[in-house]
Amino acid sequence: MPASKPPTTEEFARAAALREALRQFQRSSDDVASTHGLTSRTYQLLLMVKTAQNGKERAGLAELEERLQLGKSTITELVLRSEKRGLVRRDLDRDRPGAIAVSLTAAGQRHVAQAVADLGDERRKLISLLSKLR
Repeated sequence: MPASKPPTTEEFARAAALREALRQFQRSSDDVASTHGLTSRTYQLLLMVKTAQNGKERAGLAELEERLQLGKSTITELVLRSEKRGLVRRDLDRDRPGAIAVSLTAAGQRHVAQAVADLGDERRKLISLLSKLR
């Protein structure tokens, strides 16, 4: 494999700016989630269920594993804890026999809606920075 050119000073600066912006956004997300009584992972779970790829606000466990980049046992435990808190419910998936679908309860809907609304300015700042780093 041929040796690649070392990154330029500008490339280092863009890489650092990206990492800084992502970290700031993650910190803000964690703070907002906590304000609403959610852990970062629980907030992300609620968000992924709300935006399920089938458009029905019902996500299968495999989809949640993929989108959250977490293992099967971690997703299962996260869903069970969230269900005990009354944020999600598990049902048999009507589209896939034997599979489980996760959907939000009314409380889960409220929590995720409030957190997403509260993070609006932070998302806009991150998107703006990302567009400048191209």
